[in-house]
Amino acid sequence: MLVFLGVLFHALGGFASGSFYLPYKKVNGWAWESYWLVGGVVSWLIAPWVLGALTVPHLLAVLRQAPSSTLLWTYLWGVLWGMGGLTFGLAMRYLGLSLGMAVTLGLCAVFGTLVPPLWAGTLGTLVGTASGRFVLLGLGVCVLGILVCGRAGLLKEKSQTQAEKRSVIAEFDLRKGLAVAVFSGIMSACMSFGLTAGQPLAALAAQNGTNPLFVNNAVLVVILLGGLTTNAMWCLYLNAKNHTFSDYRNPSFPALRNVAFCALAGLTWYFQFFFYGMGDSQMGAYRFSGWTLHMAFIIAFSSMWGLLLHEWRGANRLTRRTITLGIGIVILSTVVVGYGNYLAG
Repeated sequence: MLVFLGVLFHALGGFASGSFYLPYKKVNGWAWESYWLVGGVVSWLIAPWVLGALTVPHLLAVLRQAPSSTLLWTYLWGVLWGMGGLTFGLAMRYLGLSLGMAVTLGLCAVFGTLVPPLWAGTLGTLVGTASGRFVLLGLGVCVLGILVCGRAGLLKEKSQTQAEKRSVIAEFDLRKGLAVAVFSGIMSACMSFGLTAGQPLAALAAQNGTNPLFVNNAVLVVILLGGLTTNAMWCLYLNAKNHTFSDYRNPSFPALRNVAFCALAGLTWYFQFFFYGMGDSQMGAYRFSGWTLHMAFIIAFSSMWGLLLHEWRGANRLTRRTITLGIGIVILSTVVVGYGNYLAG
């Protein structure tokens, strides 16, 4: 039962992550770096501390009790993850929600799932158990689904004129988008490493009376502070370079409305890891496989939004069938990984 509850929480986190970019589409007149920074302050600073304080008793005391090495490594993984998050937004700009999410998060799923057990030296033991083999099979199915989604993107590239592509995704650029998505996918996997490095923090939170569902909220405070460092430095640099500091005070644009939509996007984004932390606490012996579930659900929901927003409008029937098949395979992978975790339980 706990495993199925964990899968449900991962699904809620995937829905939040797959949907967070939608409010940004309502921001008018601001440069990318301006709305990304405002949303980021909410998602990487305000939300983690507010919800962390509400769910982790004596949060500051927990952080003070943690070994300095744990705090440092967790923060550094957050800084590296921030590089992936920074370029993640660019991948959405160049590829759209459905294709951008599929490519970026597919790579993120592979690295984020396999590296922690490789680092711990436990990957070899998985092959010797039925549950472990199902988890690895699910990962393979997920990768297959991602490749199919990527194939759909290539078919779309060939079947549409440049004008047709840009009528739906204003800055569509397959080559530039794929390059950014590859980098973003690899670096975004550092969130998984940070959560693993921060488990001593979670243990301290539990010792201080935190509900097991929320122990990872103490870890997120540190990881996301690292992510804020990377993103804030880059966005402020772009504000200076592009002379876009005026965005925040330009009366020609609806500043309050823009801030509201940025805050909504940032809060929605944070909830992906709020629910991920809850799901992670329920996954048992193979908690590392929750990363695959998380990524797969994000791909599924973001692809759904991509279809509903007509990002594939004008694509031929073969292309639409291919993206639908890819989404279906990704969803199937969540079932396979969930069953593997069920066997472990």
